[in-house]
Amino acid sequence: MGLMRRLEGKVAVVAGAGGIGTATARRLAQEGGSVLLGDLDGDAAIAAARAIAAEGGHVTGFGYDQADDASVARLVAAAVETHGRLDFIHANAANMVAIREDGDALTIPLDVFDATVAVNMRGVLSCARHALPHLVANRGAFVVTSSSAAHMGEPERVAYAMTKAAVNALVRHIASRWGKEGVRANAIAPGMVLTDQIKRSMPLAFQEQVLAAHRHWRLGESEDIAAMVAMLFSADGEWINGQVLAVDGGASIRP
Repeated sequence: MGLMRRLEGKVAVVAGAGGIGTATARRLAQEGGSVLLGDLDGDAAIAAARAIAAEGGHVTGFGYDQADDASVARLVAAAVETHGRLDFIHANAANMVAIREDGDALTIPLDVFDATVAVNMRGVLSCARHALPHLVANRGAFVVTSSSAAHMGEPERVAYAMTKAAVNALVRHIASRWGKEGVRANAIAPGMVLTDQIKRSMPLAFQEQVLAAHRHWRLGESEDIAAMVAMLFSADGEWINGQVLAVDGGASIRP
């Protein structure tokens, strides 16, 4: 049985390709949406979009830099120019280079902190700022990929955790400010998601160790997050607003 076509006639930007972003673009297209898939690696975004288009989806790829506000503006404008409107944006990009040097509050180099903020926090604000006029006009939705790091209290990755807590605050702000005008804004906090990159780089023994400490019978896949994005963008998610939703197989259990 095929997927429901809940997004017919709708247009979405997925900002940040890779595992979760590409899976989300595919899922939105399978549900009838038109998608502009953006990434810092424009060639990779275009290749991923072409692969989805070959499966019958209406997806185009676009290169952009989330640390550059003007570049984010061009991404949003390209979606409107290509598809005639914009209903949804999934702010998925994060600086996964800086995270390698993201230490604790005493040791993190400030240039690493600033680079993380530029993409993960300021860049997400740019996504919201440029998309919001369209979301207000079309009673649309904003979704950001957050992280359990925002509330777990890790002893490292201070910049990553701080920026993810910040985007959680942003969705609550957007829901409070524009909810009456029909806009929905939510954050998804994934657990351990086995993207293709993680599968290649993380030793199987460590994956098994993580799973052994987990409540669930498996770890996450990019498609698990994509399914939640599609639901939040659809009419099925119409009464969900201002929330941080854990999609983590029960790794975090909290109110």
